[in-house]
Amino acid sequence: MTESSHLLSRREALGAGFAMGALSTFISTGATAATAQGDAPAAGAELDRHRRDWAWLEGRWNVRHRRLNGRLVGSTDWQEFNGTSTMWLTLEGLGTVDDNMLELPSGIYRAVGIRAFDPATRRWAIWWLDARNPTRIEPPVYGGFENGVGTFIGDDVHNNRPVKVRFRWTDVDTRMPRWEQAFSPDNGTTWEINWLMQFTRA
Repeated sequence: MTESSHLLSRREALGAGFAMGALSTFISTGATAATAQGDAPAAGAELDRHRRDWAWLEGRWNVRHRRLNGRLVGSTDWQEFNGTSTMWLTLEGLGTVDDNMLELPSGIYRAVGIRAFDPATRRWAIWWLDARNPTRIEPPVYGGFENGVGTFIGDDVHNNRPVKVRFRWTDVDTRMPRWEQAFSPDNGTTWEINWLMQFTRA
């Protein structure tokens, strides 16, 4: 083999190598793009599922409240009263708003519950706005549904004391869903339930 033919062979080999590398990159990039395209419907399907997370709560409800008068003080004194709640979906199902009327013995007041789903974290956030203090939205709780139970946890302060707050929804597939609120003074080791709501269709 002469030097020129040897160089030609090397060029051909290098060319073939570059061509194979480019083809490999193309195939790899194409596969990645195809995978990404394949993931898009899956992500869309998951979002569609979460758009229905609160569909069962949509509409008008009568609410029976049972609330502990003293929180984190060992109280067993419960107060009961009625109320109403009307919930509608927003943000194409990835948000909700509910308008609540609470008929406390000391006087009726209104409050608004706001929920929004974050696709990045795959969690719902829930805020509560009390009309008696309309410039302050309470800190959110975060979570979601698993096996028909919704659990949402966040941080707040009660009587100048840091607490964990937990909302829990159960019986959501029945005509009488239930909500409860609990506080934990020890970072979730123990919980005291301090508010219960029983919903029935209005």
